[in-house]
Amino acid sequence: MAGVIEDFLVGLSGSVWALPAMFALVLGDAFLVVLPGETVVTAFGALAVSTGSPPLLAVIIVAAAAAFAGDACCYLIGRRVGLERWRWMRRPRVQAAFGWARARLHGSTAVVVFTARFIPFARLAVNLTAGASRISAPRYLGVAAVAATAWAAYQAIIGAIVGWLVPGGPVVAVLVSIALALGIGFAIDAVLARRAKARRAATRDEELRPG
Repeated sequence: MAGVIEDFLVGLSGSVWALPAMFALVLGDAFLVVLPGETVVTAFGALAVSTGSPPLLAVIIVAAAAAFAGDACCYLIGRRVGLERWRWMRRPRVQAAFGWARARLHGSTAVVVFTARFIPFARLAVNLTAGASRISAPRYLGVAAVAATAWAAYQAIIGAIVGWLVPGGPVVAVLVSIALALGIGFAIDAVLARRAKARRAATRDEELRPG
């Protein structure tokens, strides 16, 4: 079975459809956060080192282009339809995310965009809010392009390091890189959840404190 999987991965890495497929998944991840954009880029980074194809630089360039295209599309959607057009946008948690993004985007655009790029739902909220808030397109998209490139390089290089350090060929390299990417994602989610809980507790204590 391992040999079959290895043959599949080697064939995939050398296929002319490999990079277009990665582009489609990363682009789709901008709208549907359940798609494994980060995981795919990390896996291709591992394949680039363990099989020699596709080239690591190509993985980074294609992933960055797809990430930026997705961010730009979400920005344009926010600019055209706003933040209340569809039912899911009006949910309390989604509106809270929009409010968080709106409160910070104008004063700390680069910090917010770079931070959100590594957090799937946060980047969707930030991109939509930036468009709806009419933040200057050249200014915002310039920052988004740099953030997308940094994100793509980070994800691909994580996979490349795994492919270089971990013995066992492409199968092991891809599995370990995927596990690492998922672990980082879960760790970020846990930290954000803990910070949100701490903020809610602080707000509740403030409200209960006698005036």
